Amino acid sequence: MTTLLSEHPFGARLTVRLHRLDNGLQVLLLADRSAPVIAYQTWFSVGSRHEKEGTTGIAHLFEHRMFNQTESHPPGELDRMMESAGGDTNAATWVDWTYYRDNLPREELPLAVELEADRMAHLVLGSDQVESEREVVANERRFRVEDDVDGFLNEELYKRAFEVHPYHWPTIGWMRDIEAISIDDCRAFYKTYYAPNNALVVLVGDFEEAEALALIEARYGKLPAAEIPPDVAPPEPRQAGERRAIFEKPVTADKLRIGYKSPPMPDDDYLALEVLSEILFGGKSSRLEKKLVADTELASSTSASPAPFRDPGLYEISITLQRGHAAEEAERLIYDEIERIKRAPLHPGELETARTRLSTRLWRELRSHAGRAEALGHYHTTCRDYRRLFAVPEALERVSEADIKKVAERYLDEAQRTVLIARPSGEEQS
Repeated sequence: MTTLLSEHPFGARLTVRLHRLDNGLQVLLLADRSAPVIAYQTWFSVGSRHEKEGTTGIAHLFEHRMFNQTESHPPGELDRMMESAGGDTNAATWVDWTYYRDNLPREELPLAVELEADRMAHLVLGSDQVESEREVVANERRFRVEDDVDGFLNEELYKRAFEVHPYHWPTIGWMRDIEAISIDDCRAFYKTYYAPNNALVVLVGDFEEAEALALIEARYGKLPAAEIPPDVAPPEPRQAGERRAIFEKPVTADKLRIGYKSPPMPDDDYLALEVLSEILFGGKSSRLEKKLVADTELASSTSASPAPFRDPGLYEISITLQRGHAAEEAERLIYDEIERIKRAPLHPGELETARTRLSTRLWRELRSHAGRAEALGHYHTTCRDYRRLFAVPEALERVSEADIKKVAERYLDEAQRTVLIARPSGEEQS
């Protein structure tokens, strides 16, 4: 049996509906006949924030394991069946969630339902399967973190900015934990978190709603619910002062990372900080992109964004300097511009341009079936309600100059920032 929990218009002619099965599985349906394809995604409310020291990286390890063997399908068959059906499949793990996505022709919906329900409940977890994926993940960590300066800096930024909250450790996990995770750890993790009452199925595309819901209920409805631990991470204490570290690395020029403590994605301040970031770093005409790259030629690239996390994260700023320039030169310009935002009026048209750019980016992401499914899944998993997605355009229009100054004062504060610099060691990275 299924229960309709809510529905919301998607544009002028489409409707999103959220259903729940008796075992707790939630199902978001958006029927759109504009193209004969479907996007089928499964979002599990488990990521690195749900781990503990000693088993960090297990959520990401499990993402790899889910593409291996089930009781009904031998290793590699999931990929082969998807490809033979004209589709593709992939997955991602982050701090708050893990999701699996399938893009298929519309007539292959039964295949997606069968395969995804099967691996939700019938994954084979033997020593051979765990050991093979352990080595894959260990090599991935070496390549993306230990042998990559950008990956190293990203990891160090969160490691130093967070001391108590599990955002402290990376999604890929510490190497010592990747090497130590046991089969029993994996079995307990699977039994706990890969359950229907910890999952959201999102289906977008060309399908009949009643038929799709009946198909999902028939395949998932008998899967047992699990006892899910409370999803409460310890709050991070307020940072008392700037944290700073400098590393010698095989780079040709300084790299700078700055992280300010920032609001969680569900917070009203989050959108205002996004608009502020767009004013500072959003494209060639933005204040700091123009000043650092075009005017002074201090930097070759800049980027910045607030982390879209369930709990407070970081507003991350990333600068790659030109040869011969020190990261501190860029820092001075960045901090001066932040103070100018706090004290002086915005330039004419700046606020409107930033809001328009963010709104345009959102609508661009929602053009495809896969983009719509991902946005719905991310908002429902991270913000606990897919309908918050539809409030974004109007909320952007309400962001005022006063809001910009408020979030600049509240979050872009020296005591709340962590600064990392990678300097050339004289040995360039290959």
